[in-house]
Formats: sequence, C-alpha cells, structure tokens
Amino acid sequence: MITILYFARLREALGTASEQIALPAGVRDLESLRELLRSRGGAWAEELADGRPVRAAVNQDMALGDTRIADGDEIAFFPPVTGG
Repeated sequence: MITILYFARLREALGTASEQIALPAGVRDLESLRELLRSRGGAWAEELADGRPVRAAVNQDMALGDTRIADGDEIAFFPPVTGG
C-alpha cells in the first residue's frame, strides 16, 4: 500500500487531498505511477499529462520519473512553487 498526497491545484482539480492504493505489479517508479493515475481519465489525465508542470516527492525527498517506489512509500504530487 502506498499513500499519495495531492497539493494546491491538483487537490482542487482531482477532488482529493490524499488516497491509499495497493501498488500494482509493474508500477515500480514515479513515471509508471503517473501513467496509472492518468489512465483514470478526465482531470487525472489532464492534470498529470506529460508536459504539465507537476513536481513529485517520495518520502519527502524530491524525485524524478525514474525514482523507484515501493510498498509503504508516501508520494506527493504538487505544482512547482514560484516565489515573489
């Protein structure tokens, strides 16, 4: 089981702040998790689409698409933060 957290515009667009899912076979990195979530369609496909500015962290460490994930991990998705 993994915990997924959604922040800022993602939380609003997806209608949830967090969820827990069983990690399916074959989903072993961030990019394959994004593909799984995009397959839900609608706002999921739009907000997590390739080219959309979405950052990710695994267990509170910034991560890239090839970062490995495993049962028990906490994955956070959030838009880039801009300062001002």
